[in-house]
Amino acid sequence: MPLLLLRALIAATSALLSTACLAQPFEASAPLSWELKNARWFDGQKIQRGNLYVENGVFVARKPAKVNRKMDMRGQQVLINPLGEAHNHNLQTAWGWGQYAQTYLDEGVFYAAMLCGDPKSVAEVRPLAATPAAPDVSFVTACITSPDGYPLAAVLPDPSPEAAAAQQQIVLVDSPEQAVAQWPSIKARGPGWLRIVLAHSERTELRGQPAYFGRLGLRPDTASALTRLAHADGRRVVAHVESAADFDAALAAGVDAIAHLPGYANTLDEAPEHFAISDAAAAQAARQHTAVITTSAATALFKLDDAALAALRDVQRANLARLQAAGVQLLIGSDVFVGTARAELRALDALGLDRTTLLRLATQDTPRALFPGRRLGCFEPGCEASFLVLGGDPLADPALLDMPLLRVKQGRLLTRLAEVAAASSQVSTSTADAPKKAAAKKKSAKAKTSSKAKRR
Repeated sequence: MPLLLLRALIAATSALLSTACLAQPFEASAPLSWELKNARWFDGQKIQRGNLYVENGVFVARKPAKVNRKMDMRGQQVLINPLGEAHNHNLQTAWGWGQYAQTYLDEGVFYAAMLCGDPKSVAEVRPLAATPAAPDVSFVTACITSPDGYPLAAVLPDPSPEAAAAQQQIVLVDSPEQAVAQWPSIKARGPGWLRIVLAHSERTELRGQPAYFGRLGLRPDTASALTRLAHADGRRVVAHVESAADFDAALAAGVDAIAHLPGYANTLDEAPEHFAISDAAAAQAARQHTAVITTSAATALFKLDDAALAALRDVQRANLARLQAAGVQLLIGSDVFVGTARAELRALDALGLDRTTLLRLATQDTPRALFPGRRLGCFEPGCEASFLVLGGDPLADPALLDMPLLRVKQGRLLTRLAEVAAASSQVSTSTADAPKKAAAKKKSAKAKTSSKAKRR
């Protein structure tokens, strides 16, 4: 395709998306061969420059013999890898998928983890996620809490012990002995990760109080037993935490990841220092290679007054700084049901996280953590050719992340224009030398004819 035509395609797509096409779902073209001349791209540390080539869904070192899409970036646009969302729940049901899957693609979030889906609901979603024009999703289908634990108060219309026992989305475990007894049924819910809930584990006096039903979580010894069982079966564990004491208990259990930075919420109206991670805990998390999913955007959902919000934000900044100083792996996750990782990027930027680090976490570290067997978040030969084209440098202007000009997933153009998706691979431009020589001869012949005409 001629360069001017591709630029026109981008302009036309942007114009159409601002009107009626917003209602149309994304469609994927056939896998295309790409030549991206004079490109700039983010490599995790800085903006690189050069030419990029795509063939069979991956970046390649040499220009393909046939090119479906040729684009001269002219050193203006910047390519980044798609974003990852490490903590949400909005794609784990068919209803949620219908509401939010297109938002993920629109916002350039191609990779996501849904952390508490029941097996039946997730089974309905998996075929939807297994299509080219869909975000790639890792589902957790074993979500475990105590019989009075979080999130029962949130998911039950009428929270009560009877209703909790009757529901089937969440597994209820009350002791290490129950963990062992229920392990076969927990395993049967699906492979991969399981999620355990620690919530105010240090507040034992709250147990049995009706006002706190559905807001607590596992005892530390039960969390440890579940983690041992999971690891013995080759599974990994992510722990929901609320307080700094929960963070410590999760580390003592040996979990692989911790969901929530302590201080993301303060539902019991405790002193801010109650959520401060210690230097020793940060060092232990680094030593054990325990990742931490940030979820600082979720704080805005609690509608705190200015003073309480400022106090929590101060704790979050301190916790982030302590974890970074210790070398703990941070992952981008929002836990905002009506949003995506974009909400977390804005929240962390407001907290002052270095923008280069923030972009690396979103486009490299998080996708790779969600899908460790794949080559994601890179532009080298052999890496999956999934990228966003932005209008400029997002390190200088983060607002550019909100306006992708082009979305490409494994070499496929994602577009809301069905005719563009269908026709994308029908026209090919050869990059072989022969056509260039023929074009040069034609130009030379034309020049000679013109010269003769002038002499006449």
